[in-house]
Amino acid sequence: MFIAATAAMLAASTPIQAGTLAGTVTKPDGRSAATVLVLPGSGPTDRDGNNPLGVKSASYRLLAEDLAKRGVATVRIDKRGLFGSVGAGDPNKVTIADYVADTGAWIASARKATGARCIWLLGHSEGGLIALASAKLPDVCGLVLVATAGRPLGTVIRDQLRSNPANAPILPQAEAALASLEGGKAVSVDGMHPALAQGLFNPKVQPYLIDVFRYDPARLAAAYQGPMLIVQGTTDLQVGVGDAEALAKAQPKAKLVKIDGMSHVLKVAPLDRAANLAVMQDEAAPLAPGLVNSIADFVSAKR
Repeated sequence: MFIAATAAMLAASTPIQAGTLAGTVTKPDGRSAATVLVLPGSGPTDRDGNNPLGVKSASYRLLAEDLAKRGVATVRIDKRGLFGSVGAGDPNKVTIADYVADTGAWIASARKATGARCIWLLGHSEGGLIALASAKLPDVCGLVLVATAGRPLGTVIRDQLRSNPANAPILPQAEAALASLEGGKAVSVDGMHPALAQGLFNPKVQPYLIDVFRYDPARLAAAYQGPMLIVQGTTDLQVGVGDAEALAKAQPKAKLVKIDGMSHVLKVAPLDRAANLAVMQDEAAPLAPGLVNSIADFVSAKR
């Protein structure tokens, strides 16, 4: 299938021990200036950037199409156990180390598919943590961290819960559960508010939370000495400018780009919560101005 006449979209797959991972390669017309592997955000987020829990923005697909117009190839993926990768294990029985191993497999496949010498890792949201954890894999060109937290996930979740006044009745239970998981101990959901017991602290996801809470993105950023671009929108309600600044402070060699008015789904949105969340459902809305050029310029630069 061809987009405009500027890019070709091709199915891609990568074998791992648990099964086969699926994705999409988008190649520009002509020689690629660089190849970017897009690592998706948390939960059931697919290769297009959509999520059955309320996100229909197609941000990753739009990003791939727009980067192709700048001569940059992309590989977008479905995480193990989800969507096209449904046969590659249980998505709830996964660790950061598993995602790092999957990233390594995708790097090898992406190099073969595009002929690239090395692959850029673009992590969005939680995908940024995966990029940081994968940074020292072979054949990584560098990192692009988009809307990536600069604090451990437990701290991020705690602040997100506190920032919404509607969460006040469930906050004591949530904070107690977070403290336990951060300490490496699972929690009983008996008597817990259904919104927490069936969602955030569902027993099926607690092992993953215990694992991911151990990782400090700022510490990982400080340890990586390769090229790093940090991109953050000013109207992101999930990850703040302060997170991007924390990453940049941890790694002063990184380039920090703030995009005015960009929300968590990489599109322009106001700070008003209802209007901001509505943009998550708007596939037709374009990506925020400046996002694509910032990424394309960085990954295409001669070093």
